[in-house]
Amino acid sequence: MFRLVHRLGVVLVCSWLLLGAGSSLAQEAPQRIGIIGAGNIGAPLARLWVEAGHEVMISSRHPERLQPLADELGERAKVGTPREAAAFGEVILLAVPYAATPQVGRDYATELAGKVLLDAGNPRPGRDGPMAEEAVEMGAGLASQQFLPGVRLVRAFNAIAAYNLRSQAHRQGEKLAIPLAADDQAALEVAARLVTDAGFDPVIVGPLSSAKSFDFNSGVSARMPTARELRELLDL
Repeated sequence: MFRLVHRLGVVLVCSWLLLGAGSSLAQEAPQRIGIIGAGNIGAPLARLWVEAGHEVMISSRHPERLQPLADELGERAKVGTPREAAAFGEVILLAVPYAATPQVGRDYATELAGKVLLDAGNPRPGRDGPMAEEAVEMGAGLASQQFLPGVRLVRAFNAIAAYNLRSQAHRQGEKLAIPLAADDQAALEVAARLVTDAGFDPVIVGPLSSAKSFDFNSGVSARMPTARELRELLDL
């Protein structure tokens, strides 16, 4: 009897390990990432994610202008229009001037529906006008949620300067922190993995309402904090 129980226990443990390994492998599978806005934030992230093994589609209204970058990045990079990128990606990075966010939500609602969307835009009244004033007051997380209904929204990559995104990825020692906020736990996990793959440390701050604590006017990006420093800064 003891031997039978022992063997059953071994089988159960092995099965659990295999299931766990399978789950882990599934989580580590490469993602298809559609990038809407291939400027100072979108372009370096495209490079970092391709280097990590993901497939990307970089997009603009004039995709032919992005072909040299795609050629440089290799076979895992494609170019397309914003609509094509929205359809291509399992995950979407939105890195456009904030005033364009409502139009993205309207124009590509069908393609974006149900997808994890990393929102890197920052409302800046001097550039984006009155809509940005309201977004600053509300907090960009909650404002973007209104502009992008139907997506699994994560605030991400808005609190890092573009030059640090290029120069500080995968640095030695403590890495720079990327704060994240979302109401969807599974979307946060996807975002955290992509932050890690890009060479930074993800720090989950809380729900979308908490994203206001690392909005553009919070000064977080100027401090270039590590994960440890960011947790102290935001009292996490």
